[in-house]
Formats: sequence, C-alpha cells, structure tokens
Amino acid sequence: MAIPRKKTVRGRWIWARRKAREYAMVVRALAHTSHPVLAQIVPARFCNLSCAYCNEYDKVSEPVPLDEMVRRIDHLGRLGTAMIGISGGEPLTHPDLDEIIRRIRRTGAIAGVITNGYLLNVDRIERLNKAGLDHMQISIDNLEPDEVSKKSLKVLDKKLVMLSEYAEFLVNINSVVGGGFRDPNDALVIGRRALALGFTSTIGIIHDGSGQLKPLKEDEARVFFEMSNWRKVNYSKFDHFQEAIAKGQPNDWRCRAGSRYLYICEDGLVHYCSQQRGYPGVPLAEYTTADVKREFLTAKSCAPSCTIGCVHKISHIDHWRAPQTKTVSPGGQGAEAPVLVNIQTGD
Repeated sequence: MAIPRKKTVRGRWIWARRKAREYAMVVRALAHTSHPVLAQIVPARFCNLSCAYCNEYDKVSEPVPLDEMVRRIDHLGRLGTAMIGISGGEPLTHPDLDEIIRRIRRTGAIAGVITNGYLLNVDRIERLNKAGLDHMQISIDNLEPDEVSKKSLKVLDKKLVMLSEYAEFLVNINSVVGGGFRDPNDALVIGRRALALGFTSTIGIIHDGSGQLKPLKEDEARVFFEMSNWRKVNYSKFDHFQEAIAKGQPNDWRCRAGSRYLYICEDGLVHYCSQQRGYPGVPLAEYTTADVKREFLTAKSCAPSCTIGCVHKISHIDHWRAPQTKTVSPGGQGAEAPVLVNIQTGD
C-alpha cells in the first residue's frame, strides 16, 4: 500500500492551508451576517443509482451546461458564499465536474462534493486533487446491497482504500439508521471502517414519508447514540439537537435557511433546503444581499420538526443573535419525503 497522500509533506501542507481557510471562514461568519456560509448546488439531478429512500434524483435529466454552472457559481461568489457543496443526483456523472470545482475555488470558497462513490477510480481522485476539492462525503448505507440501497460497504470498500491512498481532500463516510434498513449494526461496522482508514464518519436518521420526527427503535437508538459519542463530534451536538430528533422531540432554534444556507436546484433557483423546494424559489441571478438579510430574520414554521443537519449546523453559528421577526410556512415539493440529520465522529 502506498503512503497516504495526507501524510506526505505536500499532504500536510494542503491540510494546514485548508484548516487556515476554514478558521478564517468561521471568523468572518461570526463577524458578519450578510453573506451565505454554505450553499449546496446541483449540477446534475440524474443519478446512476436508485435508492428507495431518496427523493433527490431522477433518471432523465441532462447535466447543467458548464457555462451556466460557472454563472451560478460566480453569483454565489458575488454574495460572498464561504462554502459551496456540490450535490445531486450524482455529481460524478457531470462531464465537467473538475472545472466546476476549479471555479468554486476561484471564488475563494471551500469546495465540497456529496457522492455515492461508484464512479471513483485513481484517475478520478487525482483529477479531483488537481481541481482543488476540499471535502468529499460518501453515503454508505449497509454492508450488502439490497432493495433499499445499493450503497454498500461490500461494493465501495475498494473505493475507500483508493481514497485513503490518493485523496488530498478530506473524506467523510455517512451511514444511516431507520427507514427500512435491515440491521442498524451495519452503521457501526461502516463507521469503524471509515475511522480505520483515516476518514470521519457521520450517522444519519431517516424518518417516515411525511418528513416528521419519529423516535428510533431501541436497537437503532443504541447504534445512533454509540456512534454519536465516538471521539470528536461537531459543535451542533452541544445543544442536543440530534438527541431530540432521535427521541422524536421538536427543537427550538432559529433556522437561517435562505440566508446563511442556500440550496440551488438544477434550474438555478434558490430554495431553503432540499426538502423545502419552492421557497423562496427565486433565480440565483436575482438573489441579492437584501434577500440574504431578509431571510436571516425570517422564522420558518417547519423548523421545530426539521431534520436537515447541515442547515442546523450553519444556523447554529448565529443561534445567539438577531431574534427572527417574520414568519413563513414552507411546504415545498420535498416536504413529505424522508430526510437525514448527521452527527460527525473522527478528527
């Protein structure tokens, strides 16, 4: 086995620079509230897999043309977006993904991608390194593929080994409990494998088809809380957000979606999140700092039962300030679909 890239002199230098950029991002976010901290952008709704619990893909869409993706990324840069995550669909199906990542980095933003990992090989990993990718998340749902999900450790383990040897970006492995997965203990095996390879690991909860909070079964809760206590966890655990979700309890928090967090669909529209598409539904080209400031002060009625961990973590930066003075009641097309919340473990 080759020496992992992150342990070489070059790898350590890349890691140190990335950490410095991340600390600068946090300092800027604490100092100013008029810019998005994280935007997720969809370059391809098409996915090469068909997982039963997912409502964020189709089998017919063409990828968004590169020139249009460049325009959208530049608009996010205009808004001062600190992090841009590429989601889907399956981002690796986009023929110009490397150029999209390069454009993100040119805006000064931290670049991430969420993928099922099926299309990874050594050449693709090297290309992602050269493009400047900072973070990758791979979803692995079970040990053996089944009718609920094909994203299994059996299929993807060789991809993970390649990543551990060649990737200069950070890798997180996400697994889930609930929602029809046969054995919640699969998540423990997946998480331990991720940590053994030097990655971080997250544990997600899938809820029922209405998107409402639902307590985990006893064995699912045991796995969830065991993984949530592994090593280091992210700061959003401090207010027990995930623990409440696991118990089916509502949360009292200030959602900053549409402001600190943006979801940009394949049509170039700004939405609160992947599960509330249609709100506010404004073209990114027309979205302004005034919109960001308005949504910062707008309470969302769906917040108490929300399970979108990335929105909560970003919103938590501002949990201590600016009481929200307006209210909106989202109910977009994704509101009745299963959703996830993540807890991170590992360094």
